[in-house]
Amino acid sequence: MDQTSISPEKVIQLLEEQLTYVKEQNKELSKQIEVLTNQVRHLTKLLYGSKSEKSKYQVPDGQCSLFDDDDFFYESEHTEEQSTDTVTYTVVRNLHKKKRNNSFLEGLEIEEIHHHPEHLQCRCCHSPMTEIGSTVVREEAKFIPAVVKRVRHIEHAYECRNCKKDLSKNSQIKRGKAPQPAIQRSIAGPTVLAKLIYDKFVQYLPLYRQVKEWNRYGLLTNDKNLSNWVIRIAEDWLLPIYHRMKEFLMKKSILHIDETYVQILKRSDGKSAQSNAYNWVFRSVAYQGPIIVMFHSALSRSREVLKDFVEKFKGTIICDGYSAYAGLPNVTFANCWAHVRRKWLKADSKNGEKGVEYCNRLYKLERKFKHLSPSKRRKARKKYSKPIVEEFLRWVDESPFYGRSALAEAANYTLKHAEGLKAFLNDGRIAIDNNPAENAIRPNVIGRKNWLFSVSELGAEANAICLSLAETAKANGIDFYQYLVKVLTELPNLPIHQQPEIIDRYLPWNKNIRETCAIAT
Repeated sequence: MDQTSISPEKVIQLLEEQLTYVKEQNKELSKQIEVLTNQVRHLTKLLYGSKSEKSKYQVPDGQCSLFDDDDFFYESEHTEEQSTDTVTYTVVRNLHKKKRNNSFLEGLEIEEIHHHPEHLQCRCCHSPMTEIGSTVVREEAKFIPAVVKRVRHIEHAYECRNCKKDLSKNSQIKRGKAPQPAIQRSIAGPTVLAKLIYDKFVQYLPLYRQVKEWNRYGLLTNDKNLSNWVIRIAEDWLLPIYHRMKEFLMKKSILHIDETYVQILKRSDGKSAQSNAYNWVFRSVAYQGPIIVMFHSALSRSREVLKDFVEKFKGTIICDGYSAYAGLPNVTFANCWAHVRRKWLKADSKNGEKGVEYCNRLYKLERKFKHLSPSKRRKARKKYSKPIVEEFLRWVDESPFYGRSALAEAANYTLKHAEGLKAFLNDGRIAIDNNPAENAIRPNVIGRKNWLFSVSELGAEANAICLSLAETAKANGIDFYQYLVKVLTELPNLPIHQQPEIIDRYLPWNKNIRETCAIAT
């Protein structure tokens, strides 16, 4: 068509359409720029900013910070050089007494070193001098390195010589019986095995590093031996306790659940070693008896894994917003407000700050309700927390948060899990967040940075069993090393398979265990 035949009105219409299209394009590009800018800001903050979840807003003088309590949010470990506080001591020079040093436990053996003058004669008259007093000038800690001993179990045999002489009688022979070892035909005794497991799962010391320590003490071994010892002990003696712990756990009505990835090199599902396997953690609440913490090793984080483990559980699960938690039979869900707060904190805008402030108000109330009984806490939450929750959800629902921004993501996450977020209002035993499970899983994360991976699925399962007993012992005030020594010394000599009720005497919260293996304070 000849351009001269186009009317001016048509040209204006085409230009207006083009202008509208360009404006729409600019609007879309502006949204993309905003999203990318927020992502850059967030990534920059992750790289260079504080890793704490504490509020960035100033706390007025004379008021406590809302997040000073470890029960709610925790900071990453400070690795920079710490400032040194100056402490002034007043020395009272009496004859024998000195203020107790709080760095030493009660009952610690005391070694005294006495310092006397070299010459005990008076310079003037040369007569012997008489002691008139003494002063404790300092106390210092002395470390005595561990010692490995080579212990031989020798069985002695006895016979009756009189009966032996009398041919009409059967000569009797009696032989002493050595106790059964934790691992047959192994040089590893209970104390060695206990220290091996304690160092790995409490001190997070990988096996290849432990080899050097054992060699230094005089025990020549290698990391393959140590790995086999851990697996054997977990399978033979710790697994029955683990199964019994699970029976008690499944009788609870409230559970915290979380999961984290691990790496297994030799997988049975044919996937590469770089594929993620997972450790699930299950933790009971303090209002339902002794704390039980259990880890479960699996090749995936699918719903089927969770469904199989909690098959006999009926009650409430406190968790994050992961989709695998939905749809479990006989289970209701309470979602985690800490996850909601993180979403709004990530938005890093005025509306993001407003969302964080709603969460802060709820946590401030939780601090006040912390020491209330579950029934009183439920009533207080209904009165004070419920209006805040309803106001917050109403504000999110009515606000126009669209697109793919962090703000929209926070809003969508909040509304999607609204019912689960309101669950804590109806039961005083339900925590406002899933931080207990996240705290329980931290040892696995710390250990993962040291262990790096498990070679086999058996090794990963042994890790889960040992971590379960270590964290349950810690939660119940039990010295895990002493507990392992007791278990590995006594269980091999008891008929636990014929009389499984014996296992109950070795659960980490058992009265006998508390009396013999409590952490010294």
